[in-house]
Amino acid sequence: MIASQTAAPAPDIRFEQPRDDAAIEALLDHAFGPGRFAKSSERVREFAEFRQDLSFCAWDQGRLVGSVRMWKIRIGDTPAIFLGPLAVQSEQRKAGAGGLLVARACQAAEAAGSPLVLLVGDAPYFRRFGFSADETRAVLMPGPVDPRRVLARGASAPLVGKVRA
Repeated sequence: MIASQTAAPAPDIRFEQPRDDAAIEALLDHAFGPGRFAKSSERVREFAEFRQDLSFCAWDQGRLVGSVRMWKIRIGDTPAIFLGPLAVQSEQRKAGAGGLLVARACQAAEAAGSPLVLLVGDAPYFRRFGFSADETRAVLMPGPVDPRRVLARGASAPLVGKVRA
């Protein structure tokens, strides 16, 4: 006899609150380790304005299992939102927590009048949310980054210029 499997319930997605910061930092440390501070994306977060109103946490039975943060940037003269970091507890990755967070954050950005979202990430994963490198070839990130990992959604034309505040 084969035991039946039921899908785990989806985590509760909520706006990030200031009280979540310590739990988020612990999750980011666990997910990325100390190397996260050397990444080009971290350089963006050093100067960009944090958009708590577009950032979300995933909770499962009172435990933080995922987080996505959003930041106000410009690409040259074009206003945009920078997505990242996205972090999910390993046991929640296959349950779709990351996808729920990305979708919710992008919906919130669009609803707030900021449909252009930029990130540095894995194209096969983010493609399902409308991200691609097609319009990002002339985007200049601070610090070294693989240009194939600079992705955007909501671009109506090629993006040109330095990522800045």
